[in-house]
Amino acid sequence: MFTKILIANRGEIACRVAATARRMGIRTVAVYSEADAGAKHVAVCDEAVLIGPAAAKESYLKGDVIIAVALAAGAQAIHPGYGFLSENADFADACAAAGLVFIGPPASSMRAMGSKSAAKTLMEKANVPLVPGYHGESQDPDLLQREADRIGYPVLLKASAGGGGKGMRVVDRSEDLAAALASCKREAISSFGDDKVLLEKYLQRPRHIEIQVFADTQGNCVYLHERDCSVQRRHQKVLEEAPAPNMPPERRAAMGEAAVAAAKAVGYVGAGTVEFIANQDGSFYFMEMNTRLQVEHPVTEMITGTDLVEWQLRVAAGQPLPLRQDQLTMHGHAIEARIYAENPEKGFLPSIGTLRHMDTPDAVHFELGGMAGSTAGGVPASVRIDSGVREGDAISPFYDPMIAKLIVWGADRTQALARMGQALAEFQIVGLATNIAFLKRLVEGQAFSSADLDTGLIERNGDTLFPPVTPTPVGALALAAMALVGGEHTGASDPWANASGWRLNGNYQRTLAFSDEHAYDVALTYRAGGWRMEVDGVASDLTLAARDGATLSIRLGASAMHGTVRRDGDLFHVFTGGRHYTLTYHDPMAHAGEVEAVGGRLTAPMPGKVVAILAQAGQDVRKGEPLVIMEAMKMEHTIGAPSDGVVEELLYAVGDQVADGAPLLAFKAA
Repeated sequence: MFTKILIANRGEIACRVAATARRMGIRTVAVYSEADAGAKHVAVCDEAVLIGPAAAKESYLKGDVIIAVALAAGAQAIHPGYGFLSENADFADACAAAGLVFIGPPASSMRAMGSKSAAKTLMEKANVPLVPGYHGESQDPDLLQREADRIGYPVLLKASAGGGGKGMRVVDRSEDLAAALASCKREAISSFGDDKVLLEKYLQRPRHIEIQVFADTQGNCVYLHERDCSVQRRHQKVLEEAPAPNMPPERRAAMGEAAVAAAKAVGYVGAGTVEFIANQDGSFYFMEMNTRLQVEHPVTEMITGTDLVEWQLRVAAGQPLPLRQDQLTMHGHAIEARIYAENPEKGFLPSIGTLRHMDTPDAVHFELGGMAGSTAGGVPASVRIDSGVREGDAISPFYDPMIAKLIVWGADRTQALARMGQALAEFQIVGLATNIAFLKRLVEGQAFSSADLDTGLIERNGDTLFPPVTPTPVGALALAAMALVGGEHTGASDPWANASGWRLNGNYQRTLAFSDEHAYDVALTYRAGGWRMEVDGVASDLTLAARDGATLSIRLGASAMHGTVRRDGDLFHVFTGGRHYTLTYHDPMAHAGEVEAVGGRLTAPMPGKVVAILAQAGQDVRKGEPLVIMEAMKMEHTIGAPSDGVVEELLYAVGDQVADGAPLLAFKAA
């Protein structure tokens, strides 16, 4: 077994590998960019080495630098995690040439499966069912147009070297293909350095089901059952669960055996995932093989009682698989939710900022050992959290904005669903936008809870998943008001210095102005022992029953309420009843003299790079017409005209980096 390994990655996977290695008595070396100098993975490893600037291509993608660091540190092997160099066959070859073990499959296996088109050709020869499409070498736009027309719309454009939903476009009409092809190729070259694409028939209401496979150097290969990853946005997974709901045993076996056959066909070693797209009638087609550990591997660990990272390390050291196929069983049900710094209500735009506060549900962490995420007795923990960030850390524009993976286990799917809903209600983050509230609506919604699954679930249920903004309930306003006025109490013995609301003659009256999408005037009248609160003409007695830091218990009229209020400047974050309400407090004295910025300039919705400008100065445009395309975190975002009008001035050029909120162009409405 190894005595020291280098982890060529960052974030939660680097932390996860370090935790398993520590339990196995293996020392770890972290690498980090300038942006990650204070990152969690740097702190949890035994050693850490700076490898370059923030941009991944100048740090985490510098294979030669990483190999040099590994050799200098005396590491015997490199664990690539997922993303970055994990599926880079040239890097695997370079590791071998340097005398280092690459903890992953052979380079030949990666090359065979790394190209989606080549892999499909291989599967076709092995009689594995394939979705109708074009997987050829030619990238001539006219040929691709003809092939798309032949396949029939809708078609899916997909980067051949891609993954993670990047470089994918669904095209509904023949006349839209050219623009989608150009966008797809731009994103593919940026993300993978290869703009080759393939075409597939876009199936209606398919499920995305993947099989976890594992092979050793002795010729053994097993499947650790399946995961359902159908719930996606922008072709990126949002929720994953194991086992797949409504999966008959005979279909599970057929898919598992097909996945093992695919792995053996390319001489696979280590952890891999064979992904299938399945129709509602149960028929399935090979989609691709990910030649690495997947982000969603914890749900497999939770139901099989395995540590897949430990398996990786043992197999890479030449040991046989710990279990045979007949020894692999399933226990219960597990669901994983990806907690992202993003704004679902704004097209899932990434949110950049600092985690000013992060309070997570109680969890039994993986480091306890034994069964993955288990208690000492070997029963899976009900809640597990894998995270690469801590309170106070920043989510930067340079890397994927995932904050944590929240994994729950239950004796059955019903119990797992209940635990996920409760855990999401307890997850509190302040400082940037997150998808937590969206995930809670998703998990508790009728479609997911009833297992009516397909890859279009989010779009199909948009009305319930993206409901119109409703006014903040009076209870949340009362908690915010009590957090504010209660915090102003000085405790001074001098009555003239006391800010509690005491007055010599008459009652102290005060109006607090809050807003979100709506405006609220909260009128407070101080009385002995409490307040009288009035909102929209409805008055109730208000009493602060108890306070412990940011946690408050109040009585509003005849109702008792409990919640947490976190203040961040003018923002009051109220967590109560499993909901998160963000209120802006308008202090009339705090912003005296400030004026609003001049309008008429379309601004960047997030930090990023301008990759295309689709309008010229002086051009008349129609409402919704695309004007500028930006790229952030390897995803493209199109900025359209807010109304009919004219582009007066372009303020940036293609290739320019822009800050969040920076004006991109001057625009005059018609």
